[in-house]
Amino acid sequence: MGCDNGLRLDPGVRENARRRLLSVKGHVEGILRMLADEKVYCGDVLKQIKAVNGALDKIGQLVLQSHLKHHVVTAHERGDEDRILDELMEILKYR
Repeated sequence: MGCDNGLRLDPGVRENARRRLLSVKGHVEGILRMLADEKVYCGDVLKQIKAVNGALDKIGQLVLQSHLKHHVVTAHERGDEDRILDELMEILKYR
């Protein structure tokens, strides 16, 4: 399932998501370093994992909002309401 219209993110949203993903990448690398150190407290690792989850959730919200704006809202104009509805229900299963 997918849209032929591609990823339509406003440049500011795209850059925001890219920066957030780079931050997530840094956090994940930090978690990997923490796991290699037997002196690191489990609670500290869990806090970092929570931070990564929060950042990924925010990125997901940005992309979902863009999807709703550029694909879902215009589905009627294209005549593909059923396909978009099925796609949206599939996406929401994972949110």
